[in-house]
Amino acid sequence: MKWSIQQLRSFQRKGLELDETIELDSIRDFDPEIREITPVHVKGYAEINQNRAVFHLTIAGKMTLPCAVTLEDVPFPFKIRSTEIFLFEPDYGMDAEEEDIHVVEDNTVDLIPYIRENILLEKPLKVISSEPTDNPPAPPSGKGWDVVEEEEDRQDKVDPRMADLAKFFNDSDKK
Repeated sequence: MKWSIQQLRSFQRKGLELDETIELDSIRDFDPEIREITPVHVKGYAEINQNRAVFHLTIAGKMTLPCAVTLEDVPFPFKIRSTEIFLFEPDYGMDAEEEDIHVVEDNTVDLIPYIRENILLEKPLKVISSEPTDNPPAPPSGKGWDVVEEEEDRQDKVDPRMADLAKFFNDSDKK
């Protein structure tokens, strides 16, 4: 999904249709929470004139993310609509500082980084599995910690490091 400006200008009259499936396994290097991603289907078209190319894309696929409660794998399908504008010459009458407008560098338009960016932006902060699981949501205790209920927390427990000090106060109350 990479074209030179000359190649794109050759599609000026007839337009450019896209319908490709691409592998984006490298996306896991950008976000380690993405455990797996299926091949991504990119479909769309480009409107090209002498000074710019406008790509109208639909990006679809499925990524596997960890459940926020159980850390089990949860498939998350996505379908993203995106419009990417590439200016061939930065001084053409559009503001190149806008977020959705990209200035072509090295005389080449490469859609892969923009597809990757759209997928990363679509990834939710957390997902929760809708399927019931036999695993408890979290272990009740671990190395050096226990789950404490509020009622238990209110009870007067003596810190083992202060146990000798508590005995001292008990002895002084008896005298």
